Amino acid sequence: MRKIGEHKAKKGLIRFEIEEKDGIAENVKITGDFFIYPENTIEELEKKLKGHKLEELEHIIDEFFAMRLDVEMPYINVEDFKIALKNALRGEHE
Repeated sequence: MRKIGEHKAKKGLIRFEIEEKDGIAENVKITGDFFIYPENTIEELEKKLKGHKLEELEHIIDEFFAMRLDVEMPYINVEDFKIALKNALRGEHE
């Protein structure tokens, strides 16, 4: 089942697309019109989220950004990603 959710942050839209089966995220795609450096950060986060239970994803996002002190996200923050994730899990668009 595909779950899609979006969040309009201060300066950009964050969109999560989650392919899930039996409560496990089989594939995660994060897109939007936001800036994040280094550029491969989103790919790394998507890989971290894959294969985990849906209820663990928010915690994994927290851990990922806590460890990645080199990441710069102008006008967006970790909470914006978590809101977009929650919206996807509920199947909502903001």
